[in-house]
Amino acid sequence: MKWNLRWVAAKRDIWRPTDLLAAFREVGFNPSLSKVAALWGGTPVTVRLDDLDRICQALHCTVADLLEAEPLTDQQGGEQAPQAAAAGAEPGPVRPVPRKDGPRRRRPPN
Repeated sequence: MKWNLRWVAAKRDIWRPTDLLAAFREVGFNPSLSKVAALWGGTPVTVRLDDLDRICQALHCTVADLLEAEPLTDQQGGEQAPQAAAAGAEPGPVRPVPRKDGPRRRRPPN
């Protein structure tokens, strides 16, 4: 994923983490300056969904503006296609299918 926070902020004439923090506080989002600086300085490993909503609210943008999918690359630098779970297997159903053999569980396990 590509993190476009600085690009989106620049479109709103926000050029420093302290300016971004002020925009966050206008919408009631009060992260620490160090957290804002970490979001500003690079691609975060994780972002809470409610924080992502507040960032979008402060910058008047969508999640698609902040996050951009990039193709996966292999070790040699070439593009890598998504792989199936088993080699040569056809794609299966997206949702799990209940088993037709054996008894069905009535209650969840303890």
